[in-house]
Amino acid sequence: MQSNEPQEARDARLGPAEMRALELLRRGQRFLVCGHVRPDGDCLGAQAALSRTLTALGHHVEIVNPDPVESRFEYLARDCSYGTFRGSLPEHDVAVLLDFCELERTGPMARPLAAAPSKKLVVDHHLHHGTAWWDEAFVDPGAAATGILVHRIAGALGVALDVVAARGVFTSIVTDTGWFKYSNTDAETLRVASEMVSLGVDPNRIYAALYQTRPRIHPIFVGRLLGRTEYLADDRLAVVDLPLSEGLRSEELDSDDVLDLLRSVGVVEVVLYLRELPDGTCKLSARSKGDYDVNALARRFGGGGHRKAAGATLDGPLAQVRPRVLAAALEGFRARDTGEARKPIAR
Repeated sequence: MQSNEPQEARDARLGPAEMRALELLRRGQRFLVCGHVRPDGDCLGAQAALSRTLTALGHHVEIVNPDPVESRFEYLARDCSYGTFRGSLPEHDVAVLLDFCELERTGPMARPLAAAPSKKLVVDHHLHHGTAWWDEAFVDPGAAATGILVHRIAGALGVALDVVAARGVFTSIVTDTGWFKYSNTDAETLRVASEMVSLGVDPNRIYAALYQTRPRIHPIFVGRLLGRTEYLADDRLAVVDLPLSEGLRSEELDSDDVLDLLRSVGVVEVVLYLRELPDGTCKLSARSKGDYDVNALARRFGGGGHRKAAGATLDGPLAQVRPRVLAAALEGFRARDTGEARKPIAR
């Protein structure tokens, strides 16, 4: 289904980089649409919308992710085929990397993707630091979700989204805006969400699938984790950690539930969640509700993300990682409060 808006009007809103990305999407024939490890709602929703858009143009599209789709996104998987990486990639001439801009985020897929002779196109709303390694990019760090970018792409390509693609875009938006409560919710976000509802998306059904299908252990898990909370920096910093010794399966917990509860405390500005993994690493999730830049904090440990939501993976057990992260976070408060330049901390 094609849009009625003239092509000239659609193209006038785009810059040179976006125009080159669109040309690659137009002329490509076989597309591999890739996501990051543990693909979330923004990644999966954007994949659904882009795959339907490219299929509408007559292209062959396959979606492959490093990890399988969580059961709560089954409503997307019913109408969209999500493949899981099994050691080799399907034949393709364009690889589209959605919701991330570093190949390492694809885990075991990184090496075969790098070796593939295909063109690489990044569609993302995260900040990137360093040299661009891709062939083309459709990137806007100001966009609330990657699904918003896919919506722009579909419009620029003259493709009207069907209800399956609309569910994908809506899923991207609501998961990355915390159901419109985060500061990244802007006029475009609400306008596009409204458009998706007009196309047949049922917000109640999606909310129920995403947030009302938890296992019975979930509230207990959240309670145990919240019981480990420590407040620092005059209660402006809330820290919660999960060591392996607790015996809880961290992958079964939506960490946003814990992060949002702690962020609801009036004086808290920053929330850090550290979980220890069996492979000898720790995962950091950081959230901010003020002017504290958690992306800058995560970058000090090789991670990144957004100014108010970021993460990183650190080598070492929790006992070693935790004090390093806390030292950097507290230094960030001091530097912001006094205006001092940040001093380097060994990673």
